[in-house]
Amino acid sequence: MIFDTKRKETAHSIKRVAAAVLLFLISVMFGTTVRTGAADETTFTETKYDITVSLVTDKTSYEAGETINYTLTVENNRAHYYTSKAQFATTFTEGLEAVSEGAVPDTVQKLESGEKAVLSGSVTGNTVVFPKSENTGTTGDPQTEPSQDEKKTSGFVPLLICGILAFAAVVAAVVTIVVKKKGKGSGPKALAVLLIMSMGISAAASLSSAGTVPVSAADYDTYTVRPYVKVQYAGQEVMIRMVIELHSYPKRITVATELKNNPKSITCHDPSIFKDTDGTYYIFGTHITGGYTSDLRNWTSIDKEFRATFTKETKDLIRAWNTDPVDWYGYLWAPDVVYNPVLGKYCYYLSANGDDWKSNIVMLTSDNITGPYEYAGSVVYGGFTAETIGETDVLEVVGGDTIPDRYVKNGIKNKKWGDKWPNCIDPCVFYDDDGNLWMSYGSWSGGIFLLALDESTGLRDYSVTYENNEHSDEYFGKKIAGGWYVSGEGSYIQKIGDYYWLFMSYGNLEAKGGYNIRVFRSTRPDGDYVDMLGNSPLYDKYIFNYNQSVGVRLFGGYKWRTFNQGQVAQGHNSAFVDDDGKAYIIYHSRTTDGSEGHTVKVHQLFLNEQGWLVAAPYITDGEGLDAGGVSMADLAGDYEVIVHELDIDYKHLEVKTPQYITLNADGTIAGAYEGSWSVKAGTSYITLNFNGDTYSGVALKMNVENTLVETDVFTAVGENTQITVWGSRSID
Repeated sequence: MIFDTKRKETAHSIKRVAAAVLLFLISVMFGTTVRTGAADETTFTETKYDITVSLVTDKTSYEAGETINYTLTVENNRAHYYTSKAQFATTFTEGLEAVSEGAVPDTVQKLESGEKAVLSGSVTGNTVVFPKSENTGTTGDPQTEPSQDEKKTSGFVPLLICGILAFAAVVAAVVTIVVKKKGKGSGPKALAVLLIMSMGISAAASLSSAGTVPVSAADYDTYTVRPYVKVQYAGQEVMIRMVIELHSYPKRITVATELKNNPKSITCHDPSIFKDTDGTYYIFGTHITGGYTSDLRNWTSIDKEFRATFTKETKDLIRAWNTDPVDWYGYLWAPDVVYNPVLGKYCYYLSANGDDWKSNIVMLTSDNITGPYEYAGSVVYGGFTAETIGETDVLEVVGGDTIPDRYVKNGIKNKKWGDKWPNCIDPCVFYDDDGNLWMSYGSWSGGIFLLALDESTGLRDYSVTYENNEHSDEYFGKKIAGGWYVSGEGSYIQKIGDYYWLFMSYGNLEAKGGYNIRVFRSTRPDGDYVDMLGNSPLYDKYIFNYNQSVGVRLFGGYKWRTFNQGQVAQGHNSAFVDDDGKAYIIYHSRTTDGSEGHTVKVHQLFLNEQGWLVAAPYITDGEGLDAGGVSMADLAGDYEVIVHELDIDYKHLEVKTPQYITLNADGTIAGAYEGSWSVKAGTSYITLNFNGDTYSGVALKMNVENTLVETDVFTAVGENTQITVWGSRSID
């Protein structure tokens, strides 16, 4: 959960937005379409996204009174994509006009892949502007004399550009001044000023180019093309020009009703997985929610029944450190459950979070996985002051009878707690291979910390001590990730194969917040954790890391052609290894439907040949790796490929959609990406080389999500970029 006060992040955000505004203005002013037509400008042809637009006239020179006949052709050669119906504008040099009503087309109909539209138009010269004459020549040079409407705009555009640049400079100066200003609330005020001013910039910038390409939302590509031609008419140079905006959408795949296999999902934010002794899988989530399943696909909610097991006495004990919440369920976040064999109890660890970092993680115990749970104690406290430290166990740990100076210097009263110390939320409790019990916790602000727990109590192990340094604190434990308000929360540690894996969620949890899951690994439960490139998840200064290449991102926003909505803001996961050795990730996902609704999803995890985790491209449905491996002959064919590029426009719900490649039997890759591929004999390991990187992963058969249609898939991660790639053999 993300409710930490992030004053420093606000200041950094303002600077980033100011820079982005300037870059946007430059792109608007100078990012014009490149003309690929003939040098004499009497014809036009341009291709983008395999969509070709051409404009030609029947002649290049006309006498006064003649009709100029032109042809606009739009051809869609993009496989598996269609262009939606598009209306467009056509303008002419002053004095030219349509020969009759309807003689100037303004609509391109929807085009399926392989289709084209041929539109014909006719204009003629107004006899007043272009009178018939024995001498139709002009005293000026027709190649250099601007047309009438060009004269009208030629002085305006540079003036507008200068105005925009000047306005942007003012914005940058004001932002700099406001950011530097000291005092409470300066960050939010600066942001408000920037938003108001940037609204003005946007309005001005929109005037500089009639066909400026909007930021692509959801799952389509936008192609704005400006075809034009110049010809001679009555001795003068005239122009016909257009602005056409084409939207290219992936063609959806539909399956027969009898082949549909939609799982029964539930809402459970921050789902933590636990498998009980009878084989039933349970998840527990934020606001005292939960559910169960027998197949990791079809879930049943237990929210109402589970909440009913909490007695008033238990509720009062949980809220003792945080008396401010009005909505009791609303401030209880992200629990985790383990079975403690020493206690003979199910232990339910729960975040209780109030204002000003006043938070703690409580432990409750029960004889049954679904409760009722009784309060057993608090593991760690946050947000204490000199007046409230006596209500905690801090002095029992650090000694003395007064609050240590470091908790005052970076404290609640001077609003600096989050500069150094954690928000005590999001617990993950786990046993290591030696039977030791651990808890990771924390989030934005101070970072993610790790504490050793006492198996005999389930609470803090008071016999374990910690140093006081930049990455450790005597009370809070060892810091293993994050810090300085760098995004990162929902830590989860799970042993898979030879390594302990640290899962974290970067970004904000909202649909447009850029939430995404990262993984690091270590041979020890307490770290040090690193990613494929050796990067540490620890930060000693603020960095905006949402799309940064630190931590292997398992996947980002995406949409297969069988989906009604794109998947975005996937995060706050748990993970486990089942009795058969298969590993899984469980997380909540939002969609591009414009709401904050979210559902639980489960994907199988695999280790590639180098021992790094990759996630299956579809939710789990009983799939597994072939014991005999895969062959190139069997895998060869046409595939849809999603490349989970790090730079994604999450604020506009961007999702990655399939590109199309062919894995040729001779080991080459053709199509949207070109390169090579291979499989390791007798295994499921696949290697693909394209985009200047080597992607290593596994290949297997899976049911296409929400269907009973089986197909070949692969999942891999780039050895140089840590970018993940999913592939699915085309089923249409």
